[in-house]
Amino acid sequence: MRIYLTMFAVALAAAAAMYAADAKAGKAQYDTSCKSCHGPDGTPVAAVAKMMKVEMKDLKSPEIQSMSDADLTAVITKGKGKMQPVKAVTGKSVDDVIAYVRSLKK
Repeated sequence: MRIYLTMFAVALAAAAAMYAADAKAGKAQYDTSCKSCHGPDGTPVAAVAKMMKVEMKDLKSPEIQSMSDADLTAVITKGKGKMQPVKAVTGKSVDDVIAYVRSLKK
């Protein structure tokens, strides 16, 4: 029984690694779909915020970094406030973008 549990754990770890979010791929997607408003390092583009008459949060801020992955997914895929859903970011790309956003706090 123990050998089966060990084999299961190894298989599960391999599957998790295969589907793990990729911050490098997330940066590429971010650069294409998010950077024009959120800036290259997560700092909002002031001109965009002013034009839209919104206060955009810095993606490095504790407020954004403390959001759950599910909440960030909802913002990306459904939008929030004046931010429209990002239709170009779907599937695994959402997880990759979130991994990139998480890397900004380091």
